[in-house]
Amino acid sequence: MLLPASEEKPFDRLSDEELAGLFRQSGNQEIIGELFSRYSPLVLGVCYKYLNEREIARDTAMGVFESLFSTLKKYEVSNFRSWLLTVTKSHCAQVLRKLKKEPSGLLTGNDFILEVMENHDFLHPSDENEMTQHLQKLHELLGKLPPGQQQCLLLFYFENRTYQQISEATGHSLNEVKSHIQNGKRNLKINLERYFADS
Repeated sequence: MLLPASEEKPFDRLSDEELAGLFRQSGNQEIIGELFSRYSPLVLGVCYKYLNEREIARDTAMGVFESLFSTLKKYEVSNFRSWLLTVTKSHCAQVLRKLKKEPSGLLTGNDFILEVMENHDFLHPSDENEMTQHLQKLHELLGKLPPGQQQCLLLFYFENRTYQQISEATGHSLNEVKSHIQNGKRNLKINLERYFADS
């Protein structure tokens, strides 16, 4: 899709969603530059809020925009601002996980979501309503797991308990705790992939 000559350079007349759609069609890298100029202060602010270190926040924000070159090619975005905020929070959670810091204030159980559905459509909802639906489905499927798996996952990811603390709280051995967490994650991933395949 070619823009009229008068609109080829500045994209300021186009909405965020129109720019996202145009990039999906054309791959014009200047579009990412336009989105960067619109949203870099917001993305950097969110990154700094959660990471609290300027250099790390700056690098993470750049990583968010670099990821747009691939993600916007694959996903149709109906509410760009909300979608970008979700992507930014996911990037921050990944950085915090690498830094061994608690991702407080991000999506509920975000480490859990990232580990179960890493590199999946789950991390790239088109808007906040879709993200809410995904989270509701995640909790619904979590509630259908065997009691041991459900209990260990909740304690490990949502209450930040160690294997030892979970063992003491549940009466399971350390090996049983590890097994419940691994099997629970695997079962959830399988069930979520079925959900996305059917939706």
